[in-house]
Amino acid sequence: MTATYMTQLVLPVALFCIMVGVGLTLQFADFRRLLARPGPVLLGLSLQLLCLPLLAAGLVSVLNLPPPLAVGLLVVAFAPGGATSNMITLLVRGDTALSISLTAISSLVTPLSLPLLTWLALQWLMPQTSSDGFPVLATMARLVLIAVVPVLLGMLVRHYAPRLSLKVQVPVKWLSLLFLLIVVVGIIKANQARLAEIVLTVGPAALLLMMLALGLGYLVARWWQLPPEQALTLAIETGVQNAGTALLVTAGVLHDPQISASALCYGVVMNLPVLVLIGYRNLPRRNVA
Repeated sequence: MTATYMTQLVLPVALFCIMVGVGLTLQFADFRRLLARPGPVLLGLSLQLLCLPLLAAGLVSVLNLPPPLAVGLLVVAFAPGGATSNMITLLVRGDTALSISLTAISSLVTPLSLPLLTWLALQWLMPQTSSDGFPVLATMARLVLIAVVPVLLGMLVRHYAPRLSLKVQVPVKWLSLLFLLIVVVGIIKANQARLAEIVLTVGPAALLLMMLALGLGYLVARWWQLPPEQALTLAIETGVQNAGTALLVTAGVLHDPQISASALCYGVVMNLPVLVLIGYRNLPRRNVA
């Protein structure tokens, strides 16, 4: 199976399945929550779509990472976490309704914001690639087709056939994970000669970015006087990113193995603090605030 086949067919299919799964967990009422509780949702969106990209840009600038690795780290910072963050929020006993509301909105916004921010990152760090013509509008259209349409499809199934949506959620989840695993293996194979070097270079930066994002989300939420459960939720929504969407752009549009490997590295490393947080929040005989 060639790299082109994986990035042009398998990866979009994987992301389509993932986003259908996201849609199956959403209801139209999740969007109406904005009217009832706009403050926490708007703060979360600001952290995801503005503060985290700025934090990532500052970090890659200070660490002076190689341009392709820096771009990969930035691209994954442009892709909010989606269903992954919803699951993690549930496991750490955060505000799941707030997490789902953020997923509902960011799923519609990211296909428009991600290509534009990626173009800006290329202009800054890899102007030669940018001058060759990064297809911003075409990428937007592709992400709308692969990310927004399946979310709406999943929501329609959830609305009109709730029993069916419950039955297919697990098969859709495992099918999407299978496709995504195939893509990940392909990216690893494409970078196997430099894999150790890439991991050693970008791994610490990815872990630092994740830790800073978690801290930023929590501290800003507490400064905004949100309760601890909502502050924890915004921390997760700020730090946990959608590696699948980032890989679609880095591998399927940019066709750069190093950029893809950097995005993939963040997708793996971000789980380390998450596992610690899940363990801490679920310690026995402990009422963790």
